[in-house]
Amino acid sequence: MKLDHAVILVRSLEESLPWYAAMLGAIGFAKTRDHVWLSDDGFAIDLKQANPDTPGYQRYAPGLNHLGFTAPDEAALDAVRAAMAAAGHPVADKQHFGDSIATFFKDPDGMRVEVTVYE
Repeated sequence: MKLDHAVILVRSLEESLPWYAAMLGAIGFAKTRDHVWLSDDGFAIDLKQANPDTPGYQRYAPGLNHLGFTAPDEAALDAVRAAMAAAGHPVADKQHFGDSIATFFKDPDGMRVEVTVYE
């Protein structure tokens, strides 16, 4: 079986939709309907509004820690970084981990989306 989809609950769809539209578009996902993006291999990411009285994202709390995507090369990683910066979103520095280079982007709620090149 393959992973089919992920649903991400966000504090504010108004704030998060532009961020995810920029990020997911930059890594090759296509918007297929309101709040849903699909990759070339059929993996879907769906954004939904969180209930207002629930706690916010915490990096080390139980649940999803971050989403990780693989870029084919450093130029592709740089293209994602440039697209996010052009869309007005903060872009963290690249991090080098032995045989990989990664950037961890934070969505408006603080959840991280990682884009990594494995050398």
